[in-house]
Amino acid sequence: MSAPAKKIGFLSFGHWQAGGGSRTATAADALIQTVELAVAAEEIGIDGAFVRVHHFARQLASPFPLLAAIGVRTSRIEIGTGVIDMRYENPLYMAEDAAAADLLSGGRLQLGISRGSPEPAWHGYEAFGYVSGPDQTDAESARQKAALFRAAIDGAGVVPADVGGAPSEGLLPIQPRSPELPRRIWWGAATRETAIWTAQQGMNLMSSTLLLEDTGVPFDQLQAGQIEAFREAWAEAGWDWEPRVSVSRSVIPVISDEDRMYFGRGQADGDQVGPLDGAIARFGRSYTGEPERIAHELAEDAAVAAADTVLLTVPNQLGVSYNARMLGVIAERIAPAIGWERKSEEDPAAWDASAASS
Repeated sequence: MSAPAKKIGFLSFGHWQAGGGSRTATAADALIQTVELAVAAEEIGIDGAFVRVHHFARQLASPFPLLAAIGVRTSRIEIGTGVIDMRYENPLYMAEDAAAADLLSGGRLQLGISRGSPEPAWHGYEAFGYVSGPDQTDAESARQKAALFRAAIDGAGVVPADVGGAPSEGLLPIQPRSPELPRRIWWGAATRETAIWTAQQGMNLMSSTLLLEDTGVPFDQLQAGQIEAFREAWAEAGWDWEPRVSVSRSVIPVISDEDRMYFGRGQADGDQVGPLDGAIARFGRSYTGEPERIAHELAEDAAVAAADTVLLTVPNQLGVSYNARMLGVIAERIAPAIGWERKSEEDPAAWDASAASS
């Protein structure tokens, strides 16, 4: 199975805090700057603008208004999430929101969903009014909700019509619908087993920034094995379309005095291993330093090579100008080494490579 052309996108957590050098002091700053960074990224030629979703934290939490805002301010860039925690969602309300955001963007939504990562709140989704069934795990609850959501965006009837005060035999579907959206749903997987399940369900794969398994091999090889298992399971399932696979990486080129002030150590971190969520997790390394060295090392990353989409986490609290310049340097001096090509011939970039290198 051949992978689609390589794409790169940014992934923002949308942190905000006052003081401490932050240029994102408020929630309004985080939201508005995310839209502005997406506009700048599109001008540079970046392929995607993705946001993380976390609840009960000073981070982005309600993705659909934000994605819709990005969608109407841009024309080409993909918009998406990485990932929405399904435990917190009403699947039918979410189906309406997702379809509306996709229609407003002209069909550019790439929606990452999953069980989500650990949250600061104790059973926070219960405060939202959602309680898992008896003996149902968090993962089972998320998968059950995901199934209903996917059925709804695919046009399945979900509720009888009211016919003179009595239910009809037929079922009404959720409206509006965006017909191509069902093939643009991704599942965030932290294990090989979940990656295989994702393929069996017919969803694209978002390989997690941490893997809840550790076999002693480097993170990129562990992740590449997960991707291989996903692709094999996809072929066995017999789906008649080609899936996409994304991985996330922290890539920080250091070329200016400002870069050196924030990230001056300039040395690439190795993998990290430790307990998380009841398992031993392996976290991927960061790529920090001189762009050409990063390009060489990233080109040798097995999972980056295996994926068709690489999401670049951004230090959003450093502001739009800093992150746009950083993405420009990555596009010009790093991303071509992993097989990426700028997609801006028909939509010329307003980005000056010489200015980004100064």
